[in-house]
Amino acid sequence: MENINFKPGDVIKVSSSIKEGNKERIQAYEGIVISIRGAGNSQTFTVRKIGAGGIGVERIWPVSSPNIKKIDVVKVAQGVRRAKLYYLRDRIGKLAKKV
Repeated sequence: MENINFKPGDVIKVSSSIKEGNKERIQAYEGIVISIRGAGNSQTFTVRKIGAGGIGVERIWPVSSPNIKKIDVVKVAQGVRRAKLYYLRDRIGKLAKKV
């Protein structure tokens, strides 16, 4: 996954492989991209989703991770003017999804 085709504000679904004991399964994680940082091999992106009970959960992945199997862009952001969307952390409910 060297070339990324999403930007901050997009809603993406990251399919990553999880090893549990001797089994391996694919787990999907869907949320808003709030930041992309770094360049080249050390580039990472942060995805935030609202979990059970309205708790915000963030996860950071390296772009070059071998555990990432697929990244799907679910929704393309409209009108995002910032590179880092950390202000979404302070929002509650539907406002946290609105970009």
